[in-house]
Amino acid sequence: MTSDPGADGHGTAALVRDGVEFGERDRALLREIERTGSVAAASSNLGRSRPRDLSRIETLEETFGELVERRRGGSGGGGSQLTDTGDQLLARYERLQVALTATAQVPETVLQGTVTDLSGELAEVDTPVGRVRGLHDDVTVDDQLQVRIGADSITLLDPGSDPEPDATSARNRLVGTITGIDRGETVLTVHVAVGDADFQALVTDNSAQRLDLHENREVVLTWKATATRLVSESR
Repeated sequence: MTSDPGADGHGTAALVRDGVEFGERDRALLREIERTGSVAAASSNLGRSRPRDLSRIETLEETFGELVERRRGGSGGGGSQLTDTGDQLLARYERLQVALTATAQVPETVLQGTVTDLSGELAEVDTPVGRVRGLHDDVTVDDQLQVRIGADSITLLDPGSDPEPDATSARNRLVGTITGIDRGETVLTVHVAVGDADFQALVTDNSAQRLDLHENREVVLTWKATATRLVSESR
């Protein structure tokens, strides 16, 4: 499985086996065959060439197995339908696309900062909430950056159980106060004020109960330096 950034910046799913990719165009073709019961009708509705679509199906089937059962005309008429393998491949692809879409929609906290030091692949950045570490890509000292932290990369801890700030240089650590909690279908989005910055962290309901998360509660936020995106403002 893999993904590539689409035009909107979101991930586009692809299932890859032996160098053959099953992607969005293939998904659309199989779904239209399933809906119309015909390769010819599917190609026509999608504005595509039937011979090319038949060739594409054959290429996919050489790698993924039989995907479309094609019946010749006769007393019962012709037509095409997806095989169990075709159904399973579609389900796998669509689950992957849903996961990528969910990831793309994860909120980020964005800070402005200035690079103050470089240590190997890590850069230290001064921000309004303090020093933050992140992986850098050809930045230099004094570069102006955006520091982006995904809500799914932040861990919330009880201040009493938090390790010492310098226990690991690979993690960032800040202390803040919860200002609100938004409940979603499967996770909670916890808003934490650190100075004037609003951090967002995704937590499960079980974690929220275990940590007794509520407004005005003080918490520690930690996240790995490798999960910190540094984006140069000059790019």
